[in-house]
Amino acid sequence: MAPHLALAAPDLRLDVNLLDYLILAVYFLTVLGIGFVARRTIKTSLDFFLSGRSLPAWITGLAFLSANLGATEILGMAANGVQYGVATVHYYWIGAVPAMVFLGVVMMPFYYRSKVHSVPDFLRRRFNGQTQLLNAITFAVAQILIAGINLYALALVMGALLGWPLMLSIVVSAAIVLAYVVLGGLSSAIYNEVMQFFVILAGLIPVTVLGLIKVGGFSGLTEKVRQSAIGEGGLHAWAGTASGDNPLGAHWIGIVLGLGFVLSFGYWTTNFAEVQRGLSARNTNAARLTPIVAAYPKIFIPFVTVIPGLVALVLFSDLGKPDGPQYNYAIPLLMGDLLPNGVLGVAVTGLLASFMAGMAANISGFNTVFTYDIWRSHVRKDRPDDYYLRLGRWATVGGVVLGIGTALIAAGFSNIMNYLQTLFSFFNAPLFATFIIGLFWRRMTPWAGFWGLLTGTLAAFASYILYKADVIDFGTELNATFWGAGIAFVVDAVVSVAVTLATTPKPESELRGLVWGLTDTTLADDSVKGDKSWYRSPLVLGAGALILSAAMYIPFI
Repeated sequence: MAPHLALAAPDLRLDVNLLDYLILAVYFLTVLGIGFVARRTIKTSLDFFLSGRSLPAWITGLAFLSANLGATEILGMAANGVQYGVATVHYYWIGAVPAMVFLGVVMMPFYYRSKVHSVPDFLRRRFNGQTQLLNAITFAVAQILIAGINLYALALVMGALLGWPLMLSIVVSAAIVLAYVVLGGLSSAIYNEVMQFFVILAGLIPVTVLGLIKVGGFSGLTEKVRQSAIGEGGLHAWAGTASGDNPLGAHWIGIVLGLGFVLSFGYWTTNFAEVQRGLSARNTNAARLTPIVAAYPKIFIPFVTVIPGLVALVLFSDLGKPDGPQYNYAIPLLMGDLLPNGVLGVAVTGLLASFMAGMAANISGFNTVFTYDIWRSHVRKDRPDDYYLRLGRWATVGGVVLGIGTALIAAGFSNIMNYLQTLFSFFNAPLFATFIIGLFWRRMTPWAGFWGLLTGTLAAFASYILYKADVIDFGTELNATFWGAGIAFVVDAVVSVAVTLATTPKPESELRGLVWGLTDTTLADDSVKGDKSWYRSPLVLGAGALILSAAMYIPFI
């Protein structure tokens, strides 16, 4: 291997020139300009937090995807490509698309037509205020921690680009995101996310194409991966999963139930940072289509994240080793090695766009839940709307400041995707159990919602602590999150059933529009012209996404 390819973390400085900086400057000005334009539309707290519920499905769908296409997707999935190989595609084809379709077809109508402003607000109406508060607090903590991941990754690239110290890069990056979210609220975040989606692709596609050319195309990449540390197993998604003998160290049960069901459904169907994009849609059908529109490009994202990870695996043999750079550095290393100036500027801009989109989604979700579900519901009720609008802006500032602190936590992880999946197993897996049981079992009681959620969350923490203490051996940290999520789900479900049998349920009159089979007949049809067409049918488009996702596995079994 050529000496310049054996890079350590301090050698990441990218060879940028004036053209690259100019491209970056134009992007930053555009981002802030969108914030200033969006600010003119902010008249009420509904405008700030939910864009006035006025956006079409293609806008909310791309924003839905872009909000997820942050640091964890770009750096994290490429890092997983280096560490685990092709098995990383499970996060997309079984770990995302089915849950996104389920959200659109089944769950989004309950969210949207009940006119709730958040997932915790739905839990308040379905269960009680205590369940709302518990979920609001855990969600707020999770969003700040995840914002820290995005902020750390953003600062990592800024440091590579400019040679700045990590802390300075974190503060400057945070200030940019803070500016446009405070100015324009969710509308600013969403319109920036749509633009950022295309900028991200413009940055990642050249890395993928030039990387494949350098290693001899797909055939050359395949041969070199066989000779790498992960070997033949790194080229297959399902081979060896019956015994756990695969780079992921996972059994197919953990992949299907832990990742494919509990973790993915828990994240995509209950994570308000994503659901919020659907709630900003103009009507119920547009809200249902939001995650389904996002599912189609999601199917193809592995080609610009996992494949670059495999390329980095064969080009930089010291990745993840004690004397080499972290797995997280795979994409920046490829950019510096492969891209000419100008294209390098576009790629750096695409990376920054992805991290800003992810962090903006975390912060816009945090400010809504803090303002509505913690402060207005449990601290200061019945204040004028202007009061909550101002509070939302201050909550945005507070969220960004806290995110700066949690970015330092993320800096301690060699693979930030492992860290993120651990957080999902803590916060999303038990929430999904509470939500899905409460949605389909009208008998479930208010206190069952609270105690199930609390014990499920504690079980997830206990599982992880026992793994870290070597009391339980799950093989790899990633596999530990699969099983931890499953344990949290089961504990939540068992406790929910037990508490339900010992407590009194809500009357059905209070559950209309909140559980399956109890329709709220007072709600008017909000469909618009064209909603009845097959190409706007959530069922038809959702089925197409599932079939396409399953078909993508065929070459990689």
